[in-house]
Amino acid sequence: MSNRIWDKYLTDRDRQIFSASGWQQLIGFGERPALIIVDVNINFVGEKPEPILEAIKKWPMSCGEDGWTAMAVIKRLLSAARLKGLPIIYTTFTFRPDGFDFGGWAWKNNRALEDERLLVKGNEISPEIAPEPSDLILIKKKPSSFFGTPLMGYLTDLKIDSLLVTGTTTSGCVRATVIDAFSHNIKCTLVEDACFDRSEISHAINLFDMNAKAADVRPSEEVLDYVKNRPDGLFDLPKGQAVASRKSDL
Repeated sequence: MSNRIWDKYLTDRDRQIFSASGWQQLIGFGERPALIIVDVNINFVGEKPEPILEAIKKWPMSCGEDGWTAMAVIKRLLSAARLKGLPIIYTTFTFRPDGFDFGGWAWKNNRALEDERLLVKGNEISPEIAPEPSDLILIKKKPSSFFGTPLMGYLTDLKIDSLLVTGTTTSGCVRATVIDAFSHNIKCTLVEDACFDRSEISHAINLFDMNAKAADVRPSEEVLDYVKNRPDGLFDLPKGQAVASRKSDL
């Protein structure tokens, strides 16, 4: 693919190094994928599309309009995945209203604990892409979707060998999830236009770095084609007992 989102940030030296050193090989899709939506909650997208400098006045962690652009893509992926019966996994946070369990999140953001609304309401998954009863919702307190959650157990149970990764932020929780998946030998495909960040350069460079070393970064059209060509009945779970319908916390 040409004209990648990160191209404008790379120096000639960067291009020469990654070309000569053997990185950026294509991993390829897996055989038994699940779709994961990382932290697309009110804190990160707000309650309506707004320019980011407006959005952060109310929701300081917001990614502004970029989040809403990505959610439109996520909706299409959700529809395709549900038609094929692929497992769908959502993650979000939960914290006590008093912030007691907020931990290190408060260290680098001086607005993080200013309002209990950010700790509770802000962690609700956006109604724009609301989970259905058949979907798995994982609650976490740290960036990675694996850390302190039963995610790996579910992937093992369903013999899932790959994740189609969407959500936010590209440089934070998405990256942490991809690196932990890589560490467990789970293939990851990042859906480029279904991931987003509050920082343009962080978004682009983290996509570049993950594409170079830990995952494939592909546009949604390629991923949709892959999902649509998955065989029906790939995950033949007992009726009414689909593992993806279980809600889990820490």
